[in-house]
Amino acid sequence: MEETLKILVVDDDEVDRMAVRYPLTEAGIKMELSEVGNGNDAFSALSTTAYDCVFLNYRLLYPDGLTLIQQLRSSEIKVPLVVLTGQGDEQIAVQLIKAGATDYLSKSKISPETLVQVLRSAIRVYRAEMQAALANQQLRESHEQLIRKNQELERQQQQIQMQNFKLSEALLLKSHFLATMSHELRTPMNAIIGFSQILLRPKFGQLTHQQADMVERILNNGKHLLMLLNEVLDFSKLEAGRLDLKGEIFDVSKVINLAVGEMRSLADAKNLSLLVQTDLQNPLVFNDPVRIKQILINLLSNAIKFTESGEIWVEVKELPANRVTIIVRDTGIGIAPRDFKRIFEAFRQVDQTITRKYPGTGLGLAIIDSLVRMMGGKIFLESKLGIGSMFKIELPRQITLSTEAADAPALQLDSDGVFCSAKNQHHSSFQASKASIGYPKFQL
Repeated sequence: MEETLKILVVDDDEVDRMAVRYPLTEAGIKMELSEVGNGNDAFSALSTTAYDCVFLNYRLLYPDGLTLIQQLRSSEIKVPLVVLTGQGDEQIAVQLIKAGATDYLSKSKISPETLVQVLRSAIRVYRAEMQAALANQQLRESHEQLIRKNQELERQQQQIQMQNFKLSEALLLKSHFLATMSHELRTPMNAIIGFSQILLRPKFGQLTHQQADMVERILNNGKHLLMLLNEVLDFSKLEAGRLDLKGEIFDVSKVINLAVGEMRSLADAKNLSLLVQTDLQNPLVFNDPVRIKQILINLLSNAIKFTESGEIWVEVKELPANRVTIIVRDTGIGIAPRDFKRIFEAFRQVDQTITRKYPGTGLGLAIIDSLVRMMGGKIFLESKLGIGSMFKIELPRQITLSTEAADAPALQLDSDGVFCSAKNQHHSSFQASKASIGYPKFQL
């Protein structure tokens, strides 16, 4: 259905107005046509009524066409304006278009066809301009919204930075508190352990069976508490970045056997077999032997704790690219895949309840993870519920220290896997081997 156009003709000459009215009627334009004879009446009509198009004779007596256009634009009255000119007025018409008119048409060229063409073109151009203006307005509003959102994001970012600063400060205070408390508690705990050991020596007097049992309980619980304090102290140092590796060349198989020997009594108490297999052509590595032993003792402690029956294996093997792997496998309760990542978090245990069956701080694996990362190594976990778990640690044969000890020998590892100190005191080579089991895998 064709729309009805509201058209206004502004001309002080009745004949000229009829020259516009008649062609529009002949062209069959569906319209409501209004006519006024001067600029003031045109301004009043346009101020109160919305027209689809205005045909304006630019030679109005008062005000003239240019003045009327300027008044309309200054009043923000927007409507398609077609200026009707006489012969030779094209230059003036161009000035009127610059002032705000939409198009112009010479009166000598008025016909139904040209008038309809100019009318539709003016309306189309006007509507396109209005759509463009609306789009620009929406863009400006969107831009203003983006500016406000950016300002809000900046404010939130500042708040987050402040919260992160406070959080970092709280973490430092926490680490300092843990380190201080652990250090202060270790002194009396060492005294308790020392005096308990003295009381158990026969040369200091024979204790009754009941007394010896009580002192042994004091000693064992003191050692357990000291181990927990050491874990907290090590973790606080790691978290604060104050724990350094002390590298030296040592026989890794001897350190492994030493750690296994210390844990064997705990395995024997639960009737667990504790097996060790070393497959190293070259047992020498450059690492921190104390921390290697700590890693293995923590792994063995967990394996013994969570294994009720069966066996625990410790394997040490060569790997390609001058690397060594230490594997601890057990036939324990296993770990669900959903817990693979959580167990390496600090103070995190699979069972977090206060009535949990297996005690501990939940720091052992977090400390292992941090130490292995410091050594440039990786941890692999494979486990199945009810079947057992395997922790595999891959380490470089030679670690890189952040701060070398002043008395550490100059050391390099050649392409054949040979350690060469400054005095050429240590030499070794190795060949690769691999091991894996069919458990679900997880790599840190």
